[in-house]
Amino acid sequence: MDYKVIKSDDQYEAILAVVENLVARDPAVGTPEAERLELLSLLIENYEKRVFPIEAPNPVSAIRFRMEEQGLRQADLVPLLGSRSRVSEVLAGKRPLTVQMIRALSNALGIPAKTLVGESAPEESGRLEPDNDIDWTKFPTKEMERRGWFSGIKGVNDRPAEQRVKEFFSAITAEPAFALYRRRLHGEGLTDENRYSILAWTGRVLSRAKPTATETPVFTADRFSADVLRDLARLSYFDEGPLLAREFLAKAGITLIVEPALPRTQLDGVALLTEKQRAVIGLSIRFDRLDTFWFTLLHECVHLWKHVSSAREAFVDRLEHTESDEYREKEANRLARDAFIPRAIWRRSKAFLSPTRDSIQELAADLRIHPAIVVGRLHFESGNYRTFTNMLGSGSVRRLFPEVTFS
Repeated sequence: MDYKVIKSDDQYEAILAVVENLVARDPAVGTPEAERLELLSLLIENYEKRVFPIEAPNPVSAIRFRMEEQGLRQADLVPLLGSRSRVSEVLAGKRPLTVQMIRALSNALGIPAKTLVGESAPEESGRLEPDNDIDWTKFPTKEMERRGWFSGIKGVNDRPAEQRVKEFFSAITAEPAFALYRRRLHGEGLTDENRYSILAWTGRVLSRAKPTATETPVFTADRFSADVLRDLARLSYFDEGPLLAREFLAKAGITLIVEPALPRTQLDGVALLTEKQRAVIGLSIRFDRLDTFWFTLLHECVHLWKHVSSAREAFVDRLEHTESDEYREKEANRLARDAFIPRAIWRRSKAFLSPTRDSIQELAADLRIHPAIVVGRLHFESGNYRTFTNMLGSGSVRRLFPEVTFS
């Protein structure tokens, strides 16, 4: 049968049924059935992008997406932007696009000019201003001290609270303390009320990551992919999966730190780069459940892969039961979900259509993921969080990190 671009819901549903049948057969790579499955998946993805679009990406994300799609390297953009250094600065978000650059990129890569213009020009990477606008008294010094975050800093106990915090940050980075404070923080977890606590927690994550930073290879977003994300997702199948994930990510150049969040921050995770371009993910394990651990982990991985381009920014996330309206959060949610359960499979699965314990376990076994992931997906899409709660893996995560004190 010849397949064409999907143009209606009926065609979409019919091809979904074919894909479900092919997935159940698990065709070997290189066979006609496998090629057919790949083609149909592309048709489905194309239709969903047109019918269920997400918010337009920012200029840098749009350029990177087109580069990946067309197999381009940074060197291929030199004729469009003028020099290798200029290409690097643009892709790192350190140089705004000029009118000439926008015209050249739009013509050569087929990116709409309005997308390249973006909501605002990227910030320049000029010298940071002194920290005279930081209220150092707002940091949760007593809680930081109670948790032992100041230990190891020489003479810190004899200094005022404000100085302790400054020394804490100075021990993390060679830059002044205010450099960390000046990071552009994105994500759903940041509010005016918790900003200082989140900065302190982010500093703690970086502090704990520092000893292993030189042992971990430099993270390269170009080497990360949807396949790597899927391989990571399959580690959820194992009881020791979170520990295996830590080892897996270390080989990919990502240091995973588990650090309980500070009170009243309701923070789940952070994704950032150190000043030496070392990738770090921090997880608070606010909810001691396998479904939230794995989804948050992959969500932060997508941020590192797609959205964090320099040490001057970070994503802090509070992942709730509602879908974010921000396009980068939408993308991180979508790619994380698809890494566990592709949309074409989920919508046709018995676990979605008529969920039972057996159908959930069957889908999880077919995809080589933990059943908690299936239940978490079901809860999110149905809005009913009271079903199959004994399959969420509650109490199965924190115990794997005995070196961390959860209070």
